[in-house]
Amino acid sequence: MGGGLAPADAVVTALELTYLNGPDVERLALSNDEILDAVEAALRAQGRGETVLEPRVHLKPDPAADGHFNVLRGAVAPLGLAGVKVVGDFHGNYRSGLPSEMGLLNLFDPGTGRPLAVIDAAGITDMRTGAVTALGARHLAPRGARVLAHIGARGTAYWNVRLLAHVLGGLEEVRVHSRRPESREAFAARLEEDLARPVVVTEDWESCVRGADVVVEASRLEAPEPLLLTEWIEPGALVVPYGTMSAVELSLTSIMDKVVVDDWGQAGAGPYGALRRHVDEGLVTAENLHAELGQIVAGLRPGRESQDETILFWHRGLSITDVALGHALLSKAERLGIGQRLRYR
Repeated sequence: MGGGLAPADAVVTALELTYLNGPDVERLALSNDEILDAVEAALRAQGRGETVLEPRVHLKPDPAADGHFNVLRGAVAPLGLAGVKVVGDFHGNYRSGLPSEMGLLNLFDPGTGRPLAVIDAAGITDMRTGAVTALGARHLAPRGARVLAHIGARGTAYWNVRLLAHVLGGLEEVRVHSRRPESREAFAARLEEDLARPVVVTEDWESCVRGADVVVEASRLEAPEPLLLTEWIEPGALVVPYGTMSAVELSLTSIMDKVVVDDWGQAGAGPYGALRRHVDEGLVTAENLHAELGQIVAGLRPGRESQDETILFWHRGLSITDVALGHALLSKAERLGIGQRLRYR
């Protein structure tokens, strides 16, 4: 689904847009492969220079609030779409029975600015984050990875594990840990039901991480705190930290043979991110960065080249993957007759 523009000589008498709410997105139920294919296509386009990707910006409306808004902007030329996503990240929302992440994705025709769609962004954010984690593992995880360790149980965590299990078909053990016992138990129960496999709930970070082939750190800290110790990382492992606040030690990058990011422009900007101090202190630079994931997906840079490589993949979230999943949802919604058409003007 592209811009859907009228012929150049047509008179546009009314403009409408498509609205997909949360239940619509759930009904569309994109499959694992539909999600991965859409996100992979966006990454490939990025690697080929066919996207516009601007670093995210943040809005913190109240210094006393335990959260902020992320504003992501991007365009994907092969899809004929531009998008702006605004999503709140308020980690104390569980106290009010609300999701920690809520937001909207707005899609536009990049040639005219015409609004095309408004889509609930919470599900998109979770799915595309998990897809980027999984696609990173497809190219960077050790062959025959057996043990997955996942820290954190927030919305994106489910899709991380679900899509990693799909991509890494040989996993023998999945371990999970999060700060609150009730959240990690509920997370494990959901995974066991949906993946039809046992999930190990650990009581602490160390027992979750030690000996794992793939380590995903998706914690929700209120301030940076080095809870994931470098000494726990197995040689040859893939480590994927993407918490808003850093939970890793400065020494983590010193054991890495390769550091890969989703987008260097975002990695080098803004106040948040798992490797914020590593960039600020010159430990991760454009010069020692191995690649962006899109370059690897497009075949322009190698991914993992040996079993012995210890690799770090840091992703902060790409607007172009939001746009790509928005496109996939709109295309499926049109086929199935799901969603609402709203009068714009």
